[in-house]
Amino acid sequence: MDFDPLLPDSSLVQEDVPIQLVELAEAAEPAAMLTADRLLQDRAKLKEIPEGGLRPLIFKASLGRVNLGDSKKVQARKALDARIAASLTGSTKFVPILTRKGGVGKTTITALLGMALSEIREDRVLAIDANPDRGTLSERVARTTEKTVRDVVNKASSITGFQVFSQYVSRDQTRLDVLASDTDPMISEAFNEGDYNVVADVASRYYSICLTDCGTGIVHSVMRAILQRADGLVVVSGGSIDEAKLASETLTWLESNGYSDLVAESVVAVNTGTYGTDLIKIDEIVSHFSSRVRAVVTVPYDKQLASGGVIDYSKLHPETRHAARELAALVMEGLVNER
Repeated sequence: MDFDPLLPDSSLVQEDVPIQLVELAEAAEPAAMLTADRLLQDRAKLKEIPEGGLRPLIFKASLGRVNLGDSKKVQARKALDARIAASLTGSTKFVPILTRKGGVGKTTITALLGMALSEIREDRVLAIDANPDRGTLSERVARTTEKTVRDVVNKASSITGFQVFSQYVSRDQTRLDVLASDTDPMISEAFNEGDYNVVADVASRYYSICLTDCGTGIVHSVMRAILQRADGLVVVSGGSIDEAKLASETLTWLESNGYSDLVAESVVAVNTGTYGTDLIKIDEIVSHFSSRVRAVVTVPYDKQLASGGVIDYSKLHPETRHAARELAALVMEGLVNER
């Protein structure tokens, strides 16, 4: 048979070429890898001024020739910042904050977690008040709108961009956005599974992280929708015997209803600002929950939080802010290594 130069000769086709192309494609670096830190010569990089004690003064006095580096305290702070600012991939991450007991500070923990995330992260964080019995999350920030989750449900089709959606939320000084629950108890009872899904679908267009402040009715229909979307979980316990028991029973209920994996990766926040905490061995409560969940954070008493009003994150006691930041870092670790 004559050889036709216009037709491929099967004997000349190298079967390993496609494999080489696949390997090349897999090895290709994205443009994001071309960072200034990687490409700039050391002499061209801006020298970061060290922090802590006399370190910045020594650095400046020596014209940058003597750099003692950051103090250990500053290093720890920056390491915590890095954990909170960890990059996320994929779609919006949903994190419910719940417990079966009212009055343990669930709404306060939601606000603290959201503020700690928003202060450090560059993306958007939203806290949704999904309490069907009229929640108070919006009272923890300076409210700038009277709109609620009900308005989002009713106007969902007309929300065509973030600027429009931002009219439905109140923004805290840390950049946390808060979507209030219905203020009329008679109307709020109607906030159900379908309504939450509408709100969540709209929010997922504009936010990387959505925190959900849940009501105490764990068997309410809205809870099913909340848990089905959950990528992480924070369970709140007070510092009393009955509060700790109910928080533990919350974990048991979740395990018994198909959420064992979620429980195993969850974080428990023990709020020690509740009544009678000074009479309880908090370390025993922490030990109990440590045997059931991934991590436990203790949130100390803070006068500002105890007042029940608007939270000024910058004026919280340093220990309270540190607890909120540690909670944020632990939540982020769970989202980065999602189930």
